[in-house]
Amino acid sequence: MRIVVHGQQAFGKAVLEKLLERGENVVAVCCAPTKEGKPEDPLAELAREKGLPVHQPASWKTPEALELMKSFDADVCMMAYVLLFVPEEVRDAPRYGTFQYHPSLCPWHRGPSGINWPIAMGKKHTGLTIFWPDDGLDEGPIFLQKTCEIGPDETLGDVYFKKLFPMGVDAMLECLDMVKAGVILKHTQDLEAGSYESWFSKKVAQLDWSKSADECYNWIRAANPQPGAWTTVNGTQLAIFDAAKVDGSGKPGEILSISEEGVVIAAADGAVLAKRVRPGKDAKVTGAEWAQASGLKVGDVCERVEQ
Repeated sequence: MRIVVHGQQAFGKAVLEKLLERGENVVAVCCAPTKEGKPEDPLAELAREKGLPVHQPASWKTPEALELMKSFDADVCMMAYVLLFVPEEVRDAPRYGTFQYHPSLCPWHRGPSGINWPIAMGKKHTGLTIFWPDDGLDEGPIFLQKTCEIGPDETLGDVYFKKLFPMGVDAMLECLDMVKAGVILKHTQDLEAGSYESWFSKKVAQLDWSKSADECYNWIRAANPQPGAWTTVNGTQLAIFDAAKVDGSGKPGEILSISEEGVVIAAADGAVLAKRVRPGKDAKVTGAEWAQASGLKVGDVCERVEQ
């Protein structure tokens, strides 16, 4: 079967590695354009190393891009982390079309930050969806889904790298095997029963200490390691990474205690222990190290800045 791999970053690279290990016939690799001054994408780098043709059109909306996809004479295109919009005629150019990976249980949490939002909302389960993309945002019919738990203390990094990344690579190959066997499933999504959320951006990641400790802790987990949940204290922007829920009460955002374990900050209901932080653009340090270096005092207050 003639396969096109369209993707980028570590996930795209991992899918290509698995395909090549199995001896699959990858006829082309498509990747986002390399930005000036930036290193080459890991997927493109691996493809060149293996002698595979690499194509990096700036847009797939052109007649030239359509002809490019047609020229591959592909049976199927596997989208392994694609952010550029690909129009229908390009997606349908391979004989069996194009299927794509999304790291949430569609129709829930469609959009670019499908891993962050379930964690931020305190959900206990998430998963991945392999679907046949259409012109909507993660709205195409579903091919395959897998579920996993979100542990009470798991972060964005834990859920993605330990669960959704390896599960997703395996699911992409499982779907390829299904296509090769003639098993092509397409279950229409009930979009009204799901949700779409935009980027879990730095602006979104600002902490609101007037919320409960549970909510603040979930926000921190959802933004660790990127973009980093943050607050402002004594004029300095502070991103909080490793943390824990602890007992405590006080004015929301108030520094309740400072110890070798870290800095305890009051929420509306309970408190959060900030164990590892990043002040401003400096390197990450322990909460205790930051408190000592900054002259932080019990009674200081973390503030919310209007964006």
